[in-house]
Amino acid sequence: MRARGFTLIELLVAVGLMALMAALSWRGLDGMTRAQTQMRQHSDDVLALQAGLGQWGTDLDALLSPPEAGASDKFSILDWDGRALRLLRRGADPTAGLVVVAWSRRVVDGAGQWLRWQSPPLRTRAERELAWQRAAQWAQSPMADDAQREVGVARIDQWQIFFFRKDAWSNPLSSAEVAGDGKTDLPDGIRLVLTLAPGQALGGTLTRDWIRPGVGGGK
Repeated sequence: MRARGFTLIELLVAVGLMALMAALSWRGLDGMTRAQTQMRQHSDDVLALQAGLGQWGTDLDALLSPPEAGASDKFSILDWDGRALRLLRRGADPTAGLVVVAWSRRVVDGAGQWLRWQSPPLRTRAERELAWQRAAQWAQSPMADDAQREVGVARIDQWQIFFFRKDAWSNPLSSAEVAGDGKTDLPDGIRLVLTLAPGQALGGTLTRDWIRPGVGGGK
């Protein structure tokens, strides 16, 4: 009995079915790869935001007090000008000197970014004042070397800062308390409000409150 072979039509049908199965398998693998990439990106966004909020708290916890900076320097410890929050803090290495840190929002590559900038260690008053001015300039239009010192934290549409004074949260630009020596006094707390840009793992509005150490009864 002679073995019966495949006809041309049967071969074409078989090849067509194999091609269809290969296409469906590729589409499934491509979908899985896209999902994994998206999950990884969302995870990275969440971790970056968590790290940024942690750094925000660390910066404020290390904020100098007026006695540490000297009474005449109170104005250059903490400042909010509507664009950037600048602060003078202890460095990670106490022997290396102080650092000026600034937080701001700026459009980078067409998207609003929450950014952090830090100066090199500062030892003299002149270095501190220069870094203080450069931090303000960085928030508006950074020079190349200052841009290299910034770190992008998260994509945000806007951000707001409130100071806690006299048992209430208020706009820092309209609530400055002036101490007896004529210098602006430090607030008891700082509220950060971030409006996160859409398309990320987290969305909506995020609020973070910080209360200055030594202040009783946080709100």
